[in-house]
Parts: sequence; C-alpha cells; structure tokens
Amino acid sequence: MKKIIASPGAPKAVGPYSQAVEAGGTLYVSGQLPIDASTGRMAEGIEAQTRQSLVNLGHILREAGYGYGDVAKTTVLLQSIDDFAAMNAVYAEFFTADMPARMCYEVAALPMGALVEIDAVAVK
Repeated sequence: MKKIIASPGAPKAVGPYSQAVEAGGTLYVSGQLPIDASTGRMAEGIEAQTRQSLVNLGHILREAGYGYGDVAKTTVLLQSIDDFAAMNAVYAEFFTADMPARMCYEVAALPMGALVEIDAVAVK
C-alpha cells in the first residue's frame, strides 16, 4: 500500500507526479526545486537555491512524519559541478550526523532554469 504525501509548505509538483510517496516504511521524495512555495519565486545563487531545496525537502519530510535524520539517500543535480563546494557547505547545515548516502551529478539543464534539484529517500 502506498500513501501520497503533499505539503503546503513545499511547491506543488510541476508535472504529473507527487511530492512524495510513502510505501512500506520508506518515503520517496521527488526532486525539490528551489522555489519558495509562498511566493512561487526561485531563490538567486547556488547557496540560496540549495537552502530552499532542502527547506522544501524538510516540509515534505515533516508532513510525512520524518525528519532529516531519517534520510538514507539523496541525489543532487547541479547545473554546474563548479557549484559543488558551495552546495556542500549548505548541505552540511542540514545533514550534520549519520550522513545519508548521496549521488551528485552535473546536468545539462534543470526545470525552470534552477541551479540545483535535490531528491531523497527516507526510512523509519
């Protein structure tokens, strides 16, 4: 059985997918763009965009009863791998112990011209 998770604190999905799906004690969170749900605007710069993507992730985690400490794996998509160090500095503010596994890729483009997108898998 699966449960669809939607948080009003995170931006609505921009396509035919859910913000997150919980199944069998695992939460699968779709990639989070750096959009502020209250304004619909995207933050400027890699640090602010990384922070907003992770804040959005947090809203969805909390809506499902999870926290950052429950995250087992993330995937980070960067428009430029040159932003890796700056993204990492902000990422380390949110994941401070028992770090999740992670993949990080440079991609040709992200939706809406974003500099970063982050998804996650969390477990209880």
